[in-house]
Amino acid sequence: MTHRPATLSAIRTLLANLAKADDAAMHGAVARNGQLTKPPGALGRLEDVAIWLAGWQGTDTPRIQAPQIAIFAGNHGVVAQGVSAFPPEVTVQMVANFTHGGAAINQLAKTFGASMTVKAIDLDRPTGDFTQTDAMSEADLLVAMLVGWDAVDPKADLLVPGEMGIGNTTSAAAISCALFGGVAEDWVGRGTGVDDAGLARKAKAVRDGVARLTSRDPLAVLAAVGGREIAAMAGAMLRARTLRIPVILDGFIACSAAAILHASAPSALDHCVAGHVSAEAAHTRLLGALNKQPLLSLGLRLGEGSGAALAIGIVKAAAACHSGMATFAEAGVAAG
Repeated sequence: MTHRPATLSAIRTLLANLAKADDAAMHGAVARNGQLTKPPGALGRLEDVAIWLAGWQGTDTPRIQAPQIAIFAGNHGVVAQGVSAFPPEVTVQMVANFTHGGAAINQLAKTFGASMTVKAIDLDRPTGDFTQTDAMSEADLLVAMLVGWDAVDPKADLLVPGEMGIGNTTSAAAISCALFGGVAEDWVGRGTGVDDAGLARKAKAVRDGVARLTSRDPLAVLAAVGGREIAAMAGAMLRARTLRIPVILDGFIACSAAAILHASAPSALDHCVAGHVSAEAAHTRLLGALNKQPLLSLGLRLGEGSGAALAIGIVKAAAACHSGMATFAEAGVAAG
């Protein structure tokens, strides 16, 4: 079992030595898929999802029985630049809502039989305003990543990392711009609903934050312009990889956390699928940079892991059809 990393150097070492999918299980799943009572390819991407699951679960008959949704919350100093339509107090209020079961993500967790973990990270201590200073020290970054690492249930067989943090689409835009290039306007969007003036302030904040960078090393970028909840999601995704737990990625902010891993090691997201493409315009661009095709496109822009949580149903269905269907031989049906 992989030890909990005690330093950022240890996290880099983990990223250089990632667990791999079980090729034998995937080959077995491909063979089984070819024998199921359906025409070849008739279940479309469900077939691909099932085979992908098989590789990470190490069996040619994967099943989803214990999905986990892990929500991380953090506050952002860059909110001082007028980049959000809501004040930072909303983060605290929404965490209480999650805890009391009143948010959309709570309903989706119940619907798809997922456990739910909520971790609020130093909400009374926002990150630094990254237009003026680094968002986090290396020590703060490590603490936040380990909150995510520790939140993953080793008994889970599917993980959805989600977030809450007023101002975090600005951080996600700055991370994306720093890692994948372009100009700030390519990456900023309306977020929680800012007006044109707010959008211009977001773009300026992203420009100023990226201009301050002295390194494009992914973890250095995360410390400079990220957020504690984004760091925690990255830590959770990395822990899931060490445990071979498949991950469903949520929207733009969750994918910015995934981008840190991707930029550190191109294969770091092999255990992840994109749950959906959100209405935040830059999410499509970011998914392209991550080489991920979304399972759903429903115009969502809520965050909370909600789009990925919806996709639990798709992943469960893929596993159920693949592992529960009869083969032609079992059903006594003549193959074509």
